Amino acid sequence: MSKKGGFFDLDKKRKRVKELTEIMNEPNFWQDQARAKKISKEFSSLKEEINNWETLERKIQSLLEISQLDAKERKVNLREEIEKELKRLEKQWERFEIPLLLKGKYDHSNVFLSIFAGAGGTDAQDWAEMLERMYLRYAQRKNFSVNLISRSKGAEAGIKKVNLEIKGPFAYGFLKSEDGVHRLVRISPFDAEKMRHTSFALVQVLPELEEIDEEKIKIEEKDLRIDTFLSSGPGGQGVQTTYSGVRIVHLPTKITVTCQTTRSQKQNKEIAFRILRTKLYHYFQAKQEEEKAKIKGEFKEAAWGNQIRSYILHPYKLVKDHRTGYESEEVEKVLDGEIDDFILAYLRKINETSKRGL
Repeated sequence: MSKKGGFFDLDKKRKRVKELTEIMNEPNFWQDQARAKKISKEFSSLKEEINNWETLERKIQSLLEISQLDAKERKVNLREEIEKELKRLEKQWERFEIPLLLKGKYDHSNVFLSIFAGAGGTDAQDWAEMLERMYLRYAQRKNFSVNLISRSKGAEAGIKKVNLEIKGPFAYGFLKSEDGVHRLVRISPFDAEKMRHTSFALVQVLPELEEIDEEKIKIEEKDLRIDTFLSSGPGGQGVQTTYSGVRIVHLPTKITVTCQTTRSQKQNKEIAFRILRTKLYHYFQAKQEEEKAKIKGEFKEAAWGNQIRSYILHPYKLVKDHRTGYESEEVEKVLDGEIDDFILAYLRKINETSKRGL
């Protein structure tokens, strides 16, 4: 792990931070808001990465110093201490390894994450809400910010669907592993006979595109149906007394975007158009009908055999990712947002696949 060259090249990153610092100190830096935000985002990401690696280097140096000390003088079991420190360093390395695997075109982007309850009735709606909590807890652990775009409650419990905007360094790079069908097996809390039920939910993860060529994605007014409604979203009772919620349907593709995140109908409309433009861009980039169906939030029976991950709570406890084979018996921790190990396994898998040119 050399400081110069190699796969993370600290000297090059430090030089880039110095360049960005000089740019940010320019008097007219904030005149171009879009450029300023992009540079600030790169600066913060690089600083965090450098700090992480410097911390890891200090720990390695500390381990080397421990190994050179006389165990008798220190009256401890040197071997046990080194093994413990190596385990801590291994976990530290795994956490720092993730950014090195985020080389995709949109990995640096923020995310529009949507969850749709699938087959399974009330159980599926409850499962969708459990997934919502899992991702909110994950975002909290990563210090990501989350904006609730829209949320539709279930008739008895849970949610039918929810749309979130998650912002943070490499948010899409981390969360792209979650895109797909998630399967839950458990004793249903809604079944009087306490039978085992299988529920499904679709998670859709799209990178938020800061700039989309309007010539490539033309939205004609005649192709839209725009509805307003009494919002039941965040903001208290005041939101519910005005028609601030906005629903936009793109008629040719049937893509529907709903936004009720603010008290302002105008702001909600602007956010909805931003999401619609992003969805349309990815929709027209998608080559397969199944991918297009996911972007629209649709379910197809054939998709049920393609779940990416299973969460089994009965008759035993196990979370297994079917793409990577990675599994964990600590189901409660996973559902509480500790999904970094699953994300790392997925990133390693696609990185290896990319190297083999598959």
